[in-house]
Amino acid sequence: MYGLTSPFICIRNFEEYTGDCPACGSSGSEPGRGRARSLSIWESIGLGVLQGLTEFLPVSSSGHLVIAQSFIGEFEQPGVLFDVMVHFGTMLAVLVFFRRELFAVLRACLPGDRPAGAEGLSSAAGRKLAGIIVVATVTTGFLGLMFQDRIYALFESVQTVSAALVVTGVLLFLSDRVREGRRGLENMRIIDGIIIGLVQACALVPGISRSGSTIAAGIFLGLKGEAAARFSFLIAVPAILGATILEMRQVSMVSFETMMIYCIGAAAAAVVGFVTIALLMFVVSRRNLRYFAYYCWTLACVLCLVNNL
Repeated sequence: MYGLTSPFICIRNFEEYTGDCPACGSSGSEPGRGRARSLSIWESIGLGVLQGLTEFLPVSSSGHLVIAQSFIGEFEQPGVLFDVMVHFGTMLAVLVFFRRELFAVLRACLPGDRPAGAEGLSSAAGRKLAGIIVVATVTTGFLGLMFQDRIYALFESVQTVSAALVVTGVLLFLSDRVREGRRGLENMRIIDGIIIGLVQACALVPGISRSGSTIAAGIFLGLKGEAAARFSFLIAVPAILGATILEMRQVSMVSFETMMIYCIGAAAAAVVGFVTIALLMFVVSRRNLRYFAYYCWTLACVLCLVNNL
């Protein structure tokens, strides 16, 4: 996958690479998708920037993929190795930005009890949070595999994307309107992980934003806005890692020059991804997610108008 599609929600990752995939336009009759197409440095940077932006902003990257495929006749993806590299870049952005929370969770999994560190999580709270992250991830993965065929077909419908963008907008708008909760990461419950995992599974539908829907769900469950956003990004780590591992099955060898170009794209994705996360955290803290709702609604209206012409 590349800039316009989230590594977590592209259904290709749930399918064998020998099968047809309406989500990304590949076909089992074609040569392996792992075969890389050449990219210029500027193309690599551009796709990396798009990956860093659409991976984390609550505007549904998969929805934008369907839109691109519908209106750009020669829409073509680069090789799988480039996908893996930019995925690594966005994952690196999450790891660096939330290093304290991730370190607290990892430290809590070690034997013994420790007092709360600078991140505010004791060993007990960190272990519980780690368990909740696992619960949310397993819930999403189970539902994604169960309904993969039905979700798979949705990538062919611009109407589905329009409706889903409206839903995303409603969730974002309402999340600004409800009273903000007082619970932090240390006060999360197993049921929170299950519900947010269910919502994350709904984001497999193109047009439903993963980050937007999971942040909104956390706020509706009584979490502080920043805590909801942090948890949303924490559960993105296993999602991106899993998608990257799946795609590595089709990685092909490339020249040193091509690898350097791909690394530049990954660096662009990492830098832009880090800035995008910081921007979204600021927006959430100010309770301004409604502006993304306006964007989703506007795009949905434009799609409906263009599709009916």
